[in-house]
Amino acid sequence: MRRREFLVINAGVITGLLGATLARELSALTTESSGQVRVPLRFFTASEARIVEAACERIFPADAKSPGAKAAGVVIYIDRQLAGPYGRDKYRYTKPPFFESVPEHGNQGRDNPRQVYRAGVRALGDFASISPEEQDKKLADIEGTRFFELLKAHTIEGVFSDPMHGGNANLIGWKLIGFPGPRMSYRDDIDRHFGVAYRPAPASLQQILGRALKPWEDEGSE
Repeated sequence: MRRREFLVINAGVITGLLGATLARELSALTTESSGQVRVPLRFFTASEARIVEAACERIFPADAKSPGAKAAGVVIYIDRQLAGPYGRDKYRYTKPPFFESVPEHGNQGRDNPRQVYRAGVRALGDFASISPEEQDKKLADIEGTRFFELLKAHTIEGVFSDPMHGGNANLIGWKLIGFPGPRMSYRDDIDRHFGVAYRPAPASLQQILGRALKPWEDEGSE
């Protein structure tokens, strides 16, 4: 078993829903004098996590109107997914032959998401320490690869998925698009808001149900 590694992030990301998601690991979090915390990583090394975090931020950058992938905790989302059954291709047929096919057939490659990320992050080299312009050029150079395809998809998922999965910290993504959360019914609100625009504040599935939930990636995490 490898030595546990951590990602140092702003303490503000660990408030509210994401803090609840990491509740089982809070004893491992160390608040530092700088207002940052150390989040235990399940799959990435600390250096890999920094590279992925920087790459996700270039794909979904912060601007004057909204935070970006880094503030949403996207790297935590990706780390959790890769550590779970998805990362090792538990539910994908992975026997040969391996060949290129039409997109409708899905991924026909040999490598699972963990292997794709390990090789892709290694190829990015010193990505976290170079300028944004240089980062964009590096990402443009790999735009047609399987790694970039996954990285882009996972960045979007991490911003807009339910916070129980480790991303969308403080419902950043849902606030951005005005999504109220996975509410099952609006029947009780029809008469109360009849003829008036009704825009409820976003709420996670855990908040709506009022109980803790176990995300699917926690199934056999390694």
